[in-house]
This record gives sequence, structure tokens and C-alpha cells, in this order.
Amino acid sequence: MRLCLLSACSFAILAHGAWAEEIAPVKPSSDDQSTAVEAVVVTGEKTSRSLQQTVTSVAVTTAARIERENIQTFYDVVARTANMSETYGKTGFTIRGVSNMNVSGGGAGGLATVYVDGAALPVDAVYGGPLEMWDIGQVEVLRGPQSTLQGRNSLAGAVVITSANPTYTPQFRARVNLASGDERTFAVAAGGPIVADQLAFRASVEKKDSDGFVYNPTLKRDIDALDSLSVRGKLMFTPTALPGLKAMLTYAHSDRDAGYLFTYSRIDTPEYYKHRVDLSGDPNRTKTKTDILTADLAYKFSDALTLNAIASFNAVKTRSVYDLDFKPARTSYGARRVDTDTASQELRLNYDGERLKGLIGFYHAKRDAQDLTASQVNVAFPRATLVNTLTSSLLASVPSPTAAQQAAASAQANAFANLYIAALPVIPVDYSGDQPSVIDTSAIFADASFAVTDRLSLLGGFRYDHEKNTSSSSQVARFTGTYPTASSFGAYAPYVTLVNGFVANMVAQAGSTAPEDTRKFNAFLPKVGVKYDWTPDINTSLVAQRGYRSGGSTVNIARSTVAAYDPEYTWNYEASLRTAWLDGTLTVNANAFYVDWKDQQVTVNLGINSYDYEVRNAGKSHLYGFELEVAQRVTQALSWYASLGRTKTKFDEFTITSGVDTRNLAGSEFPYAPHWTVAMGADYRWTNGLIAHLDGNYRSGSYSSAGLQQAQDDVVKERVVFNGRFGYERAHWGVYVYGKNLLNATYAQYTRGDTGVAMLGEPRILGLTLETRW
Repeated sequence: MRLCLLSACSFAILAHGAWAEEIAPVKPSSDDQSTAVEAVVVTGEKTSRSLQQTVTSVAVTTAARIERENIQTFYDVVARTANMSETYGKTGFTIRGVSNMNVSGGGAGGLATVYVDGAALPVDAVYGGPLEMWDIGQVEVLRGPQSTLQGRNSLAGAVVITSANPTYTPQFRARVNLASGDERTFAVAAGGPIVADQLAFRASVEKKDSDGFVYNPTLKRDIDALDSLSVRGKLMFTPTALPGLKAMLTYAHSDRDAGYLFTYSRIDTPEYYKHRVDLSGDPNRTKTKTDILTADLAYKFSDALTLNAIASFNAVKTRSVYDLDFKPARTSYGARRVDTDTASQELRLNYDGERLKGLIGFYHAKRDAQDLTASQVNVAFPRATLVNTLTSSLLASVPSPTAAQQAAASAQANAFANLYIAALPVIPVDYSGDQPSVIDTSAIFADASFAVTDRLSLLGGFRYDHEKNTSSSSQVARFTGTYPTASSFGAYAPYVTLVNGFVANMVAQAGSTAPEDTRKFNAFLPKVGVKYDWTPDINTSLVAQRGYRSGGSTVNIARSTVAAYDPEYTWNYEASLRTAWLDGTLTVNANAFYVDWKDQQVTVNLGINSYDYEVRNAGKSHLYGFELEVAQRVTQALSWYASLGRTKTKFDEFTITSGVDTRNLAGSEFPYAPHWTVAMGADYRWTNGLIAHLDGNYRSGSYSSAGLQQAQDDVVKERVVFNGRFGYERAHWGVYVYGKNLLNATYAQYTRGDTGVAMLGEPRILGLTLETRW
């Protein structure tokens, strides 16, 4: 029934008029050729096919679009893409309401992976990694599960970023950019032949510095200042002695020193959007270094058969320092070091026959992570745990306590708790932890389409995935405060020694070692579908496939234990519509989807304190929606696009326990899952060299956490942001002015009302760009 409904939805979309994301493409001007990859070719599904023949919902941002819209980072792409949104500022994103990290706090693996030149980046790199758009050839956002082709960490989708490739024609570009926040960017890219028609290179460098927008008067520094350097080099080898061979070697290095992953501003100060301040006594900074090396070899045996071998290695090192209480006094602070090395190899055979098109491949990857943390933490005193423990102790000598006796014991326990917590409101702990992990993944996968007739094609694929996940934990915890003395508690003095021992045991429990634990997971991930070409310019399809995130182990800091959890799965049903009109100058595309999600990995608090949590398979949910995307090149001078996204998410089962408190959060929505996303843009190029571009995007309101009170406590308000770029350009140079958030829309991505801080959206930014190209 769901499949029929989705199919009907697709035709209804066409009947009511649709919108699409990227037209079959506008051929870039000669000045844009240096960074252009073929605009409508989608490569994220490990084969090359046009956007109009790709049934997966994919938004393609080409090099030409990056240039004309002044797209500077990956998060500019997020804002312009249907059914995508930021999470905690520019630290993560959602696809169809599903966060790239998680939607319910559980699970160590991501739900959407970012690939840069074939290398899968760990979650840490989504904030501080190489996501600048200088000299990028194409960005593809594949919405919906990519588990069949990509494997782990792609249940929600995948992002495929490809840098500009070398050419056998000499090319050169340089850019200087000055913007608000005292931002200064210098970038250069060059390439050309080393050996004519056989060996070519491309190299690019970008240096960016800015003061940011948040000032810390306590430390007398800008806490979100940025200092970044990105370097990339590529070699392309197509030897004439071996026709059919193409080899690409890519190395990229990124060095970024920026504000902490979560950069907050005070919201209890006057005009806090205009004058953004942080009062923390400790710096909030993150330094990230990323190195990526990829070798991609393709050998064409014939017009139909190609062998591909891809090997990649990336190393991501992050160093973070942070303040935990946001106060000027140095009372609660920490540091974290994460080193993640990922190596992968893939061997794939692609076949492009007259009726059968497809691929089969083998994959292996190993991810080795070291996670070290050291902090001075003020743990909020677990009052409920103390009262429950003391009440039980008072009734221990009463065999069958009456209701009156229970009430009296509870009242006495509460009275003592009030006095004790007044003397020790928080438990100061000096904590250090080491949680290494190693993940080995091996898989065989296939994907194919078979043309039964000239119009009807059957679609299918599968992946058999095997994973071995090994983790351990070593922790040290030390109480650094002063215990209350019994003499100051009068009649309650006998309880003081008891509770002091309770606190000491709680701290000691956190300072122990959990032995190494290894778990293995196997998953079969099928995909089936059908596609029908009504005309050469109109086709529809219907696909069902299984999504997957592997299980693993989570470290319970309070208990210093490693707790295991199982995989989670989705069944995804999707209908697509692809149409082209007016000789291909107008495209109208749509996708509709329904997802069932079970065994969802949920974070559960067990009650000792706020650090007593672990992951369990306690969730079930569903989501549905659609993307409508249109684009048109009206004339050589004028083009426009628009997109509309709709997503509805809901937890069907979501029970969490904290001590004796159990709450069912069923009915709440996913965090950062706006119901509606809209984007529109247009640009015009006059024959005298003047150019103009204007775009806007809308995100409806959403929530920053899951829970029954989310509508009251955790609202992220709706927002509309407009951007523009205007300039004058000639064949070899151009000068441009631009603005981001032109109307200075004010909004917060996350608010912590208990501490008076929030993560605020970027203010209005104005800039000037000078560029030369040859």
C-alpha cells in the first residue's frame, strides 16, 4: 500500500507543478572551465549517469554554481538544499530530518558520511575538516539511505565532494576576499600538463583568517577567531602506451584553528545579537589537522567494461579546550584530544551494456581512533539518588513499612538532602579518560538496472557487510572538593559520614578500567525497484531498500563500564519523477519517501548522575516527505532555480529511564528536522560585463532536542536568509561585492536557558572579492 501511495504522490507532484534543484546544466563560460566538472553527471553512486537518469534524490552543486552564488563552505550548500538543515550551528547537518550524527543521542557511528575526493571523513571532521569550497568541482548530496553502495554511516544519506581535476590545458586562478568580521582570504589554483596528453597536475591553496563575531572580555580575545590553511595537489596520468588507463592521485592538507565545536554567546546581556560576548574563564578553541591521500585507478577494457581500484587514507587530529560553566572563574573546564586514522580499499567492476548496466565491488576499511579527555568537572549533585538511597537505609530495619513510615522516612531524607546539598551543591571531580576503538569493515556489494523493454527497467542491488568493533576504557577520577563535616549538621550528623562515603564511592566507581571488548556484526542490505521511461524526457521510478547502522559499545563514564548495543535498521520506500522541458532548458524533478526505523539506538540515563548514561536499542520511529526541485535557463543571460522540501518525523517508541524516573517520549519529533525548507535563486549576466545574483532560503521552526516538552523548551525559530552577489567581470578578471544574510535575520540554533548562553546564527556579512583567471 505504501508503495502505491508513493507512486500516486509522484504523479500528483507532476500534476500540480513542481520545482527542481539543478537544471541540466548551464554550460559554464570559458572562465569557469577551470573548475567545472560536467554539470549533470552524478558520480556519488559509484557510476556516472546524468541527473535526469538518477532515481536517487540527489542535489548537485556544480563549480559554475559555486562561483556565481559565492558559495564558500559546505554549509552554504546545506542552506540551499531541499530537506537539509544545520544542527548545532555549522557543526553538523540533517538530511530529511535525520542528523549526520544521531537523532536520539545514541550510537557512536554517524548516520550520514561526507566523502572528500573518495575519502570518508570521521564525524569530527564535519566541523573542522576540509569543507571549504575553493577549487571544488562538484558537491552531491544524496538524500535517503546509501547503505547498499556506501555501507556504514550512510543510513540518512551521503555527501560527495569532488575537487577540480587536472586538465591538459594550462589554467590559473587567484582570489582575494575581504569581509565582515575582519575576514581575509587569499586563494590560488593552477594546473596544466607536465607531459602533453599523458600527465597533468593541479594545485590549490587557500589561506583564511578572521576575528569572528564573539568577544571574550574575561580573556580579552575573540573566541571564534579563525586561522585556516588548505592545500591540495592532484596528478592525472593517462599514458598513451596503455590506452584505457586513467590514474588520479590526490593529496590534501587542512589546518584549522577556530572556535570550539559549540561556540556560545551570552543572551542575558543587552543587544546580544549586536554585541556578542562570552564570559568564560577558559578558552573555547578547537584545532583540527586533516590529511587525505587518495589513489583512484580506472582501466577501460572496452566501451562497456571498466575496472576501478580506489585506495584512500585520511588522518584527522583534533585538539580542543573548553569551559564547562561559562563563568569568569576557573572552576569547570576541560581538554580533549581525538586522533582518527581511516584506511580503505575498494575494487569495483562497472558494466555499461545495452540492456544491463551495473557494478559489483569489494570493500575493506579500518578506522583506528584514540580519544583522550581530561577535565575538572562540577557534577550536579544527584539529589534524587541521594533521597532514594537514604530513604531505603532508614527503612532497612523495618520489615513491612506502612505508608506513614515511608512518608516519614522520605521527609527525613529530603530534609537532610536540603542541608547536605547546600553544603556540597556540586561534586568537583578531576577526571581523565582514554577510550580507544578500532573498527574493521569488509563488504561485497552490487547495483544494477536491466532494461526489460525500451521503457521498463528493473532495479536491484545488495550489500553484505561484516564489521568488527573493538573498544575499551580507562578512567581516573579524583574528588577535588571538601567534604561536609558532621559537627555542623546537629541531629543529622550520623548521616553525614554515610553520604560522604556515598559520594566517595560514586567518584571511585568512575575511576576504573573496562576491559577491551570486541563485537561483530553482519548485515544484508537489499534494494529493489522499477523504472519506467514514459518519453525520452520523462521517467518515474519506485524503489525499496534497507538502511543500516551497525551496533557497537558505549562507555558509561559514571560506572566506567563498556555497554554493548545492537544495530538499527530502516526500510525505505521512495518514488521519483524526472522531467525535462523546452529542449532541456527546464527540469522539474521530485522524490517522495516513507521510512520505517526500528531498534533505534537511544541514550538512556541509569540514575547515578548526569554522566551515568549508555546506549540501548529502545527506539522506533517513522518519517515521510518529499523534495520538489526546478531549474531553468531562460536565456544565455538569465537562469533561476527553486526547491521545496517537506519532512515529518515522529518517534513511535522512545522510552528513557533516569533512576526511578521513566519517561516515554513517543510522539516527539527529531531534533533539527524543520517541516519545510525552501530555496530560490536567480542570476543575470549583462553583455557589458555586469552580473547580479540573488538567492534566499527558508527553514521552518524545529526543535533542538527530543522530548515531550520540546515545543516549550527547545524551539529553533523559523528563519529567512537572503544572499546576493554583484560585480563586473572581463575575460581575465572580475571584481564583486556580496552579502550574506542581507536582512540581518536573528536566530539561535541552540539555547541553554539554565546558563544564559546560546549558539547564535551568523549576522549580516558584507564582502569584496577580486579575482583573476587565465
